[in-house]
Amino acid sequence: MSEGRQRELVVLLAEVAAGDRAAFSRLYERTAAKLFSSIRRILASEALAEDAVQDAYVRIWRRAGDFDASIASPIAWMTTIARHTAIDIVRRGAERISAAGDEIDAELADRLADPRGSGERAVAGSRLKACLDQLDQDRRGMVVLAYCQGWSREELAKRFGRPVATVKTILRRSLIALKDCLGG
Repeated sequence: MSEGRQRELVVLLAEVAAGDRAAFSRLYERTAAKLFSSIRRILASEALAEDAVQDAYVRIWRRAGDFDASIASPIAWMTTIARHTAIDIVRRGAERISAAGDEIDAELADRLADPRGSGERAVAGSRLKACLDQLDQDRRGMVVLAYCQGWSREELAKRFGRPVATVKTILRRSLIALKDCLGG
């Protein structure tokens, strides 16, 4: 970014700190694409990224008076705020998934302990449930959604905010752990 452009952003941030809405609009026009691309690298969903950009600019509006040009460039300061906003969204998603863990566990128990099934199946189901309980909550959730509900790796990647290759690895390692727990 050119030195003149950086000076312009410093001035705009000072005006925003003073409550100037027109300066805020100009600041947005000049920086939104950069912040969106930074956020988009963190968030898989374009809609979530758009929400994160909006949240980031609300934070920038509120904290413009905190900006110090001797510490960081305007775009670095704003990008940091945008990245933190995106990370907060990822964390909130993880909290929602954790909160849904009890529902997943209850559904798993229902699927595994079929009261109309044989006694052998109930025993096998309770052994599997005990082994699944040894997995951390995200891994257990991925296994249940993939193998009980037929979710694809792509769907799991979106839900858990992880790359598809990572989901594939987690599923493979989880199945190996389950197999070991069940005695091969």
